[in-house]
Amino acid sequence: MRIAVAGGTGWVGKLVVTEAERAGHEVVVIARSRGIDVSTGTGLDAALRGVDAVIDVTNLTTVNGAKATAFFETVTRNLQEAGARAGVSHHVLLSIIGVDRVEWGYYQAKLNQERVALAGPVPATVLRAAQFHEFAVQTLTRFGGPVAVVPSMLSQPVAAREVAAELVRLAEGRPVGMAPEIAGPERLQMADLVRKVARTHGPHKWVLSFPLPGKAGKAMAGGGNLPDGPGVRGTETFDEWLSEQR
Repeated sequence: MRIAVAGGTGWVGKLVVTEAERAGHEVVVIARSRGIDVSTGTGLDAALRGVDAVIDVTNLTTVNGAKATAFFETVTRNLQEAGARAGVSHHVLLSIIGVDRVEWGYYQAKLNQERVALAGPVPATVLRAAQFHEFAVQTLTRFGGPVAVVPSMLSQPVAAREVAAELVRLAEGRPVGMAPEIAGPERLQMADLVRKVARTHGPHKWVLSFPLPGKAGKAMAGGGNLPDGPGVRGTETFDEWLSEQR
């Protein structure tokens, strides 16, 4: 197959590219550094020529729900419309477990992105994933200072490379709409994971946990980010993943 990976130079995208190539597929990397801009559509028609499936792992680092919504909706429409013109037969989107239960701006933007993808001219598959193991490192290092503040969150973290492999597997098959969710093997408190990272690799900080205000915080603390049905379960535990990191 010929598979295009939108956001293929990001850290998740690189894993998807690796897994697709390992499976024997020809990969087209879609990124600004390759002269292809998913926000404007520049270069998309040429990039998707002859492509069988698109895997979208693009992302925007923001807590502003309006900005996230505008970005994801524009990117998805551009990929869908260019894909239809190029004869792409499958659009695979990475999303997040809990976007339909946690009323947070970024999550609402991802939920809207799912709807746009599923309503587009190219048949789509949406894979909701739990937080990656790497999320604990990002939370610890996001801000400077001696203290890391972590929202109360019960999660079932999963190895990003296992999610990448599942995205490729889904792209190889027929579109299914909402795919079974993927999560890791253990239910854990995010603050505990951040503390483990601080103790093991640093930076060494005090880790404080508190619930976010409102419905979103209550949902996160109460399991809104846990899978709510059967699905794919990764095998690598957080401790196993952490022992591999430098």
